[in-house]
Amino acid sequence: VQLQASGGGLVQAGESLRLSCAASGRFTSIDDMGWYRQAPGKERELVAVVSSAGSTNYGDSVKGRFTISRDNAKQMVYVQMNSLKPEDTAVYYCNARITIPTIVGTLSDDYWGQGTQVTVSS
Repeated sequence: VQLQASGGGLVQAGESLRLSCAASGRFTSIDDMGWYRQAPGKERELVAVVSSAGSTNYGDSVKGRFTISRDNAKQMVYVQMNSLKPEDTAVYYCNARITIPTIVGTLSDDYWGQGTQVTVSS
């Protein structure tokens, strides 16, 4: 199972970016999908998460500016980031709770993408 993130880059404050993340490999199902970020010297924090049913949860610092969505048919998750601020600068990681088949049944675990850099200049 692999998560491949894309869409990061360098933008100015107030501009927008859209991150995408695709899940690939052999799995039974995908539960929650989401985005986390980690700035230099800081802990990794929640950006947004969306359940398989479509319910969402956002980190306080991005509420009202970021929108998470997913395409279950394509096994993809997106985050639309508007009104970006310099403090949004970080490496953004996609995450998914994925169930894989095993010899004795199934196994659920958290998987992480490789991270994509978002830099917002003032």
